[in-house]
This record gives sequence, C-alpha cells and structure tokens, in this order.
Amino acid sequence: QLVESGGGLVQAGGSLRLSCANARSSLNINAMGWYRQAPGKGRELVAAINMYTGDTSYASFVKGRFTISRDEANRTLYLQLDSLAPEDTAIYFCASSQYEGAWNVVDGKSTYFPPDFDDWGQGTQVSVSS
Repeated sequence: QLVESGGGLVQAGGSLRLSCANARSSLNINAMGWYRQAPGKGRELVAAINMYTGDTSYASFVKGRFTISRDEANRTLYLQLDSLAPEDTAIYFCASSQYEGAWNVVDGKSTYFPPDFDDWGQGTQVSVSS
C-alpha cells in the first residue's frame, strides 16, 4: 500500500515536499515514481528512480525544479518540488514496480528508462496560485 502526503496550496515560486510511504515489503519493489494528473488531462510521469542504483529519470517539463529521492530504511519515496508554477497544479501519485527499468545509451550517455508501474497510491493534491 502506497500512501502519499505533503500536498497543499502554495504560491507560485514556492516549494513543497511530497512523501510516499510504502506499507508493504520493499523486497519486490525495484523502481518507484511520481506521476501527476491535472484537471482534464491524462496522467503523466514526473520522475522515477531505480531503488537499487538510485538512477533517476525526469520529465522534460521538470527542468531541474524537482528532485526525486528515496529512503530505503524508512521505505519512503520523496519528491521535492521547487520553483512551482500554476501549471504544476495537479494530483500527484506515487507508484511502484517490481521491474527495474532499462538503460540505453542516448547521445553517448547511459540513460535510465523506468518500467511500467503497476501499484498506485491515492494521490495528493498540489495547488499553485499565481
């Protein structure tokens, strides 16, 4: 069971830190990620992390503003949201996968590609006012 917290209302330029607590055994979780869904739009990947290597993947719209991290001891996933903008308003979901994902060379650099996720939390609302 994945439980998100940390959402809220913040002004543009502000910050939030989202947390995702994993109540299950972490033995079968090899990758975790954050998705978001804005009103009237589909769910999109924000960031993902391989739980063993720590390799990360970010959506292009993140542009260095968000940071995903994990605390293996506490079975918790985090998403630090900085420089928030009104277009970041959405429900943010935590997700996990038993698969690790894949690595490919892109432009001469090893790049992490997360797997499909099959376990989801209920989401936490992030609202950014202008």
